[in-house]
Amino acid sequence: MDLIVIALILAGLYMAWNIGANDLANAMGTSVGTGALSLKQVIIIAALFEFLGAVFFGGRVTSTIAKGIVPIDKIGSVHPDIVAFGMLAAILAAGFWVTLATFYNLPVSTSHSIVGSVLGFGLIAAYNGTISYSDVHWGELTKIIASWFISPALGAVVAYITFSIIRNLFLRRASNLPSVEKKFISLQLITACYMAFAHGSNDVANAVGPIAAALNIMGAMGSEISVWVLVMGGLGMVIGMATWGYKVVETIGSKITELTPTRGFSAEFATASVVLLHSYSSLPISTTHTLVGSVIGVGLAGGIAAVDLGVIWRIISSWIATVPIAALTSAIIFVGLEVIFL
Repeated sequence: MDLIVIALILAGLYMAWNIGANDLANAMGTSVGTGALSLKQVIIIAALFEFLGAVFFGGRVTSTIAKGIVPIDKIGSVHPDIVAFGMLAAILAAGFWVTLATFYNLPVSTSHSIVGSVLGFGLIAAYNGTISYSDVHWGELTKIIASWFISPALGAVVAYITFSIIRNLFLRRASNLPSVEKKFISLQLITACYMAFAHGSNDVANAVGPIAAALNIMGAMGSEISVWVLVMGGLGMVIGMATWGYKVVETIGSKITELTPTRGFSAEFATASVVLLHSYSSLPISTTHTLVGSVIGVGLAGGIAAVDLGVIWRIISSWIATVPIAALTSAIIFVGLEVIFL
């Protein structure tokens, strides 16, 4: 049991590192893209506010990842080790996919990755007869998937409205546009903090949700999410951003559309608001989806020609591939662990 716990913790740290390298970089990319903050400044801000969001507001979504997709208690009543190995397989599968995507500078969804991986484990458990297919929480899964479509659209709408208001109130009336943009650089410091807090509150679950489920079934943790688990996830994400996050920052920060401080402020404010709303609702959404939707919304406010549709299609293609690849990889790893250890 001690070896399984250690393996789960190490895998969780690996996943958290991946989230920092890919997803947190997405969340903070607009601040770097507009020149409002340097990469070093973004890392410092992320270290504080990402950590606070994860520890103080990350429990809701973590509970959804832990027990909201497959019937963990029912599987655990058959054999606790099935849950432990299944969740270990889920974390490793999601982590491998995000590592590959980060290597190719693709901002994929870590939320999609972990949900797909946990589902892959659940489907194998159903195939083996441990549970029935109807035991999978399809209703909750439907809500999660629906939120993946709603969140980028909502981000686009909020960003479009926010930037339109700024353009009408400030930009069109300004006699000195550079001066207005310079003032929004300071405001982007606020939205960067807001963004980091919101991201931590939602995406820490992608790293520690499976760990919480496994430790609970194994009796190593109570039904409440332990603070140390959230702290571990927050630290892992910050380290990932600091060591490898620069690879994805460029894609979000400069390649989708040209970002000025006013546009970056609008995109960050919209994204953080949508993500925090879903964290309160206990739904694991994609910060990546939401941010790209927000950046597109800002770009559309300047006309469709301002948006690089080629980059958007490349990003969407990676999103479509994420759930089935993560589910299949998780299933293969879980079957392998079963054969070796169970």
